[in-house]
Amino acid sequence: MIQTDSYIVQQSKQGNKDAFRTLVMQYQHMVYSLSLKMLCNEEDAKDIVQESFIKIWLNIRNFDESKSFSTWVYTIATRLCLDKLKSRKHLVPLPDDEQAIRLPDSNSDIHLDVENREWITLIRAITAELSPKQRLVFTLCQLEELSSDEAERITGMNATQIKSNLYLARQNVINKLKALGYE
Repeated sequence: MIQTDSYIVQQSKQGNKDAFRTLVMQYQHMVYSLSLKMLCNEEDAKDIVQESFIKIWLNIRNFDESKSFSTWVYTIATRLCLDKLKSRKHLVPLPDDEQAIRLPDSNSDIHLDVENREWITLIRAITAELSPKQRLVFTLCQLEELSSDEAERITGMNATQIKSNLYLARQNVINKLKALGYE
């Protein structure tokens, strides 16, 4: 945590709402990005952002400043995402989802910008068969590009569990991508 964050966190712990608003502005994109990748639903991701910051505000006095604030934020958001995933029925990609991400014809421009809906479609299709833990580890390590150590701190899993879930998730994603025509 950079020095400025430390001061802002201390101010937030003392009930300073302006300082907390600064933290929200600084970390809301990170929470939204993670939530969107985990849940593949924009409305659910927005809900998780709100729930995360409510939970952070209510518990900020308990935050241990010797730890990384961003890791603490990730931890809260990932737990809320996992709870949301557990409460849903298993999400199965629709046939249209897979058709939308098949490798385009050679005449098509494959360098088009990926919009949120296309990103959601892709993630939904390639992670549909992952368990919630595999999806979480894959999202943190592959999509959010966090280290295994940070993923351990966020998830509470040990190194072996992280590696195992990440390996299984990668194998599943690779097989799914190959089935869709990507090598």
